[in-house]
Amino acid sequence: MSKNTHKLIAACAISMGASGLFYAQTASAQSAAGYPGKTIRLVVPFTPGGSTDILARAIGQKLTEAWGQPVVIDNVPGAIGADKVAKAPADGYTLLMGHIGTLAVNPSLYPNLPYDPIKSFAPVAWVARVPNVLVVHPSVPAKTVKELVALAKAKPGQMNYGSGGNGSAANLATEYFKLQTGTSLLHIPYRGTAPAVTDLVGGQTQLLFTGAPAVLSQIKNGQVRALAVSSPKRMDALPDLPTVAESGYPGFEADQWYGVVAPTGTPADVIAKLNTQINQALSSAELKNRLNAEGAIATPDTPANFGKLIAAEIARWKPVISGGRVKAD
Repeated sequence: MSKNTHKLIAACAISMGASGLFYAQTASAQSAAGYPGKTIRLVVPFTPGGSTDILARAIGQKLTEAWGQPVVIDNVPGAIGADKVAKAPADGYTLLMGHIGTLAVNPSLYPNLPYDPIKSFAPVAWVARVPNVLVVHPSVPAKTVKELVALAKAKPGQMNYGSGGNGSAANLATEYFKLQTGTSLLHIPYRGTAPAVTDLVGGQTQLLFTGAPAVLSQIKNGQVRALAVSSPKRMDALPDLPTVAESGYPGFEADQWYGVVAPTGTPADVIAKLNTQINQALSSAELKNRLNAEGAIATPDTPANFGKLIAAEIARWKPVISGGRVKAD
């Protein structure tokens, strides 16, 4: 074969490669331009009515208004819901409203989890963070975090705390608090946050470290006393309440958080379009005010930063779960 023929074949190969790249880029751009062209299904791995469901419906409504395509909320509780999304076509039409438990805690709680939060999903948008609030029954004499810690250390293992169940966000936040403060507290697990709050108000338990929406009205009514909030900054809903970090434990942070993920392999331009629209919704005064009223904080950010959060949280909660010997119900 002559040198000229070799050159001709090489030139054709380069031309075909360039053409293939051009058509691939064009097809990708067209898919993003035409997206969404049908109903989007947003899976919530919890029953209706909880914070994850409320946030999913708020975001879904905004996407529907912006794009004119319906966003259907599909409540599929537990790992089944997340696995359903992990195995769905990677086309942007099946999404998951993830939670700290779904994406960061479950890998350390369940050895046979059917999905991998890092490998199975592509991060789309960090939606919100919900600070946990440390509250005590009025009969507990502590007025500050330091006073509570001193009281707990004086009576190791005698003070108790409630939670929504073994492995729940409240359970983990309190176990993290125990590790950071060197205290020993007896865990009383309940089947859900509502009964845990009810028994705290009734004096059956002494303290609770749970999401702000669950205890805001009880704090304002004086049924429980708030000592601190788990977020890095104070909450707009409780501006006079100090953070745990301000209360003598620098670096303490134990918020719940929520975000949207898609199956791995979803086109990057579709993810970018979703991220832009969700961030616009989160930046609107209407949704910000709605979230603030619920004790949640909107967190518009990039998919890359949301992915970093997921990885960092998996690493952070693993030693808390093993150190506290936390077991799932």
